Amino acid sequence: MENKYLSVSEVAKALKISRIAVYKKVKKGQLKAIKIGKHFAIPSKSMSEIKYRTIKVSDKARIRRAVRKTVREYGETLRLLGKDNDQG
Repeated sequence: MENKYLSVSEVAKALKISRIAVYKKVKKGQLKAIKIGKHFAIPSKSMSEIKYRTIKVSDKARIRRAVRKTVREYGETLRLLGKDNDQG
């Protein structure tokens, strides 16, 4: 039988993010949670909402710009790092 609620640690592990990142998602309203004393409990059904959320067009454009800027500024360094990993 599946648990109805997950702890912050369980969610962090499942999403492969830090516990702090989970708390931030709760605070921003990106992840539904209930507070039980000092702790949060996240409904297991809300996991699928965040795990399989699609990226908005505006977010894709922002990510694309950030990647271009990173490659423009650090392209040579990234290429050298890639070569080091290929040889390892």
